[in-house]
Amino acid sequence: MKRIRKVDPVKLSIYHHLLSACAEEMGVVLGRAASSANIKERRDYSCAVFDHAGRMVAQAAHIPVHLGSMPLSVEAALRRGPLEPGDAILVNDPYEGGTHLPDITLVAPVFLPGEKRARFYVANRAHHADVGGMSPGSLPLATELVQEGVRIPPVHIVRRGVVQADLWRLICANVRTPDERQADLEAQLGAAATGAKRLAELAERSGVSELSEYVEHLYDYAERGVRAVLSSIKPGRYAAVDWLDGDGVGGTRIPIRVAITVHRGGRATIDFTGSAPQVDGPLNAVASITLSAVLYVFRCLAGSDLPTNAGCLRPLDMIAPAGTIVAARPPAAVSSGNVETSQRITDVLLAALARALPARVPAASYGTMNNVLIGGADGAGSPFAYYETLGGGHGGGPDGPGASGMQAHMTNTLNTPIEAFEHLFPMRVWRYALRRSSGGAGKHRGGEGLVREIELLVPATVTVISERRVLAPPGLAGGGPGKRGRNARVVAGKTARGRVEELPGKFQKRFEAGDVLIVESPGGGGWGRGAGSRRGRRS
Repeated sequence: MKRIRKVDPVKLSIYHHLLSACAEEMGVVLGRAASSANIKERRDYSCAVFDHAGRMVAQAAHIPVHLGSMPLSVEAALRRGPLEPGDAILVNDPYEGGTHLPDITLVAPVFLPGEKRARFYVANRAHHADVGGMSPGSLPLATELVQEGVRIPPVHIVRRGVVQADLWRLICANVRTPDERQADLEAQLGAAATGAKRLAELAERSGVSELSEYVEHLYDYAERGVRAVLSSIKPGRYAAVDWLDGDGVGGTRIPIRVAITVHRGGRATIDFTGSAPQVDGPLNAVASITLSAVLYVFRCLAGSDLPTNAGCLRPLDMIAPAGTIVAARPPAAVSSGNVETSQRITDVLLAALARALPARVPAASYGTMNNVLIGGADGAGSPFAYYETLGGGHGGGPDGPGASGMQAHMTNTLNTPIEAFEHLFPMRVWRYALRRSSGGAGKHRGGEGLVREIELLVPATVTVISERRVLAPPGLAGGGPGKRGRNARVVAGKTARGRVEELPGKFQKRFEAGDVLIVESPGGGGWGRGAGSRRGRRS
């Protein structure tokens, strides 16, 4: 019988924070070294540490939809065969553990002195502002994956310390802003090197044996934390359904269903059977995205002090039928499943858990990443590609009102500061403000959405991928819904100057110089009966 050494709780906490700090420092390096505003300013990236088997050991406080799915990209990289010192694997294929094509993941092994097998792996994932495809920004209203950009299966970008120049050129030749892509990829390599160095230093200081032992203890600790939450829930089946507005190419009211069965002994089965079949448009989510939403929601229930690692998933069994909106098969288009469907999966999971834990779960937040993509050429003829997600209102909850104008759930990025935005792109921001009276009414009101108005100074292609323009974020416990989002264009042409054109939730359109794009994000749902709330009303 294996002898289990007593765990020192102080050491356990120290190792948790030291390992997380490795991932955090990787993120600092990536953000500082990158070129694009999307990575440097918005910090649309995530970093994590993995063990020899590809299990996630620790992560930085980055983006949930990246981090929950990243282990599957690491597994795909390891299937390429044993990685050697100085190797690095690149992958963005959604059907190989990725999310959507703009999210490029870099995986590198960490060899400790005297060892012939990688003891750890470091990985980082960054959203590149353009990776080719039908439209600038690479989130088009596509109907198959090949239209969305360059697809990279797990391949060596560095082999034994030598950059694979032919592959590098191939990638950069298939994007609209190659110099920016090259700089951002170099930043990812630098971040991986930093993480590997810090892990080697940690192992040297603590000893490989103790470090490896406490990695296992951290898995067990995370598992116990999630089991404790599940054990606090009355065993039973808790179901919910929510809908996506549409897929952008014709499909509307797309249902996502979940049934969470809580078993005795601290286990749960999360079953998405009954969700819509995969759709024609790009709202399909691959299974790794659905898994990331499951991890995020149950990790939130466990409290802020619990480490997020592979142990969190041990008590959870997920059923996501292949060929559905939550587990699409190739060659389905998936670019917006990462940003929009992930939010709705989170919403429906929380709605189901609200039946089990009514005193803990808030109303729905704004439920969309409000993706804005604008690309073309500036006055000097140089190509540009701008991408941003906009925050909105958080749902009110049992403990108080929802936050206003912030990112929620599966996203965790910043905005592009207006000074940087106007310096980098041929556009001008006319308004950036909270959207007053957009939060749902109730005992605890939902948070307010945002308004952003952007004038184009040159002709450009504008793509907006947004949700909650048809179906409002619902309230909870008698609270009212948040206000639906809105997209519009103010026309600058001579014959229709000042005319306001209402636009759908998902569109791709050519704008002329002087046109103004208006995006108004939804408010959060209200919680509890209060002044002005009407149960079940959709606004």
